[in-house]
Amino acid sequence: MAHVYVEGPTTIGEDNVFFPYSTVGVAPQDLKYQGERSETRIGDRNTIREFVTIHRGTAGGGAITSIGDDNLIQAYGHVAHDCVVGSHCILAHGATLGGHVTVEDYAVVGAQSGVHQYCRIGGHCYVGGYSVITQDVMPFSVVVSERSAKAFSVNKVGLERRGFTPEQIQKLHSAVRLLTKSGLNTDQALEKIQNELEMDEHMERLVAFIQGSQRGVVK
Repeated sequence: MAHVYVEGPTTIGEDNVFFPYSTVGVAPQDLKYQGERSETRIGDRNTIREFVTIHRGTAGGGAITSIGDDNLIQAYGHVAHDCVVGSHCILAHGATLGGHVTVEDYAVVGAQSGVHQYCRIGGHCYVGGYSVITQDVMPFSVVVSERSAKAFSVNKVGLERRGFTPEQIQKLHSAVRLLTKSGLNTDQALEKIQNELEMDEHMERLVAFIQGSQRGVVK
């Protein structure tokens, strides 16, 4: 639409809609950036609403900011340098991703929420509005914070909408309860999950995500 500013190098796929005053591919707000060549890559069928800012990458972060397919970034959202946003995600009004953030498929980041640099937002999770995220958010979880984020349930409604079976949701719920309510530390909870709950691809993804965390996960 009118008054959209796009700066290169930027690659944009098909059937995207950019609303007025959105800004795409401009130089990052990183003092280490020295004008080196870096890129912005956007897939297909994304909706980028008013005043959204998407900044290109830096040499220190791989030089690419990327957004997948079928995402909705609502007004005033911010995707900083070197972020990787998957597909089918929603960044609600004013959601802010610091540099080097990864958002996996089907994640929702609520309005006015801020995600610290280098954090990962797991797939199919829901981050409530006005949350401050300073650690990785587990896949499939619901997380809300005022200043310190806490996970308190599995994202049941979102998983049902995406075709997860009741048995799959119950297993994930049991795993999240072990991680958040049992009083066990993370390693003990993971051991109990692997030994006592029937593993499937979703459970394995949850365990692998936590084991691969560099910042710790929200519990």
